[in-house]
Amino acid sequence: MSTIKPTTRDNQTVALLDNPGIASAVCLLGRILISIIFLISGISKVTEPAATIAYVASAGLSFPQLGLVIGIMVELVLAPALVLGYRTRWVAAVIAAYCVATAIFFHRGFADPNALLHFFKNIAMAGGLLQIVAFGPGRFSLDARLARRGISSDRAHITPQQEGILA
Repeated sequence: MSTIKPTTRDNQTVALLDNPGIASAVCLLGRILISIIFLISGISKVTEPAATIAYVASAGLSFPQLGLVIGIMVELVLAPALVLGYRTRWVAAVIAAYCVATAIFFHRGFADPNALLHFFKNIAMAGGLLQIVAFGPGRFSLDARLARRGISSDRAHITPQQEGILA
């Protein structure tokens, strides 16, 4: 059974799963789970573009067609990249910014409990994505595979030491 144990990294004590395989599987599972909502939303944007354009316009934003394209790109290009663990930190940061922006522009009617719930859902998703930015994708990712070959797909390069910690 895997346990959580303290270890030192960058002169700080952090708690890590003691089984690198399980830790990497948890990283992969987290990337998959957080991406599902974006994939479903992106598919709905492709199948019902008029509804998305009307929703963006109803929020008072200019260029609703551009909003549709941005939404599709984030949700159907970046979310799969996140699942695959390609340029993971950069992708997670962009999607986190997207979550905050959509919270601010589309869910700011705090008098409505549903809008408030969606606002904080988006903020919570951004928080989870920032965890990926901070701790990386783990061993089961394209970033780690490329790093093992000496190729960096990400400016936040995964060193062999980090791979051992986050493996």
